[in-house]
This record gives sequence, C-alpha cells and structure tokens, in this order.
Amino acid sequence: MLTEGLTHTRQLTVNEAVTAITMGSGDMPVLATPAMMALMENAAMLAVAPHLPEGCTTVGGHIASSHLRPSRIGDTVTATATVTRVDGKKIEFKVEAHCGEVLLGEGSHLRFIVNKEKFMSR
Repeated sequence: MLTEGLTHTRQLTVNEAVTAITMGSGDMPVLATPAMMALMENAAMLAVAPHLPEGCTTVGGHIASSHLRPSRIGDTVTATATVTRVDGKKIEFKVEAHCGEVLLGEGSHLRFIVNKEKFMSR
C-alpha cells in the first residue's frame, strides 16, 4: 500500500561517467548535478515500486533540488527519497543527497503512477 513515510536510499561512487565534464553540465571533474538528481529519482522510484498495482510503474513529473557542495571522483554519495504525500496517481517526495554526513542537495520530486502498456502505446 502506498503511504506517506515510504523511503529508499541509493548509493553511487563518483566515477568519470557521472562527472560534470562527461555529462556536459560543467567543466570540473566532480559529480554532475544531473547525476545527483537521477540518483534521487531512482531512490524515489524504488521507494514505491513494490507497492504498485500489477503492470504499473511511476514516471517523473518534476524535480527541484539544490546542489550545495562538490563530490570528487571516488566519493560515495547517497540519495534518499521519502514519500510525503499520496494523492491518487500523484506521489510527492522529499529528496536529499549526502556525502558522508555532508548535505549535498535537497529538494522535492513528483512522480505519477502509470500503466506501462498504456503509457508506451501513446
């Protein structure tokens, strides 16, 4: 059952593939903001996945987050998503990313429940 408080945490070790240089979002060898936000989205998706009806998934509708500090190659970043509201097919999350005890970014994320077949047929 989808309820407020469901949470999931994902982890990523920063490598060349997720740097700002490689992803084109900057020119420094640090974790790219889009990679941090993708990690947050992945945590949100996985927080609710086991609680969805058969044949359904969630898709992202909006994400807003700060990115306060850099993470270098080799650093371990964790992103946590927590359900803050469920309104029919709309699910809202609080998202945050840390490197150890240091807050890297925080914000909100919105996902929608969709039927996979119907969604892909559009």
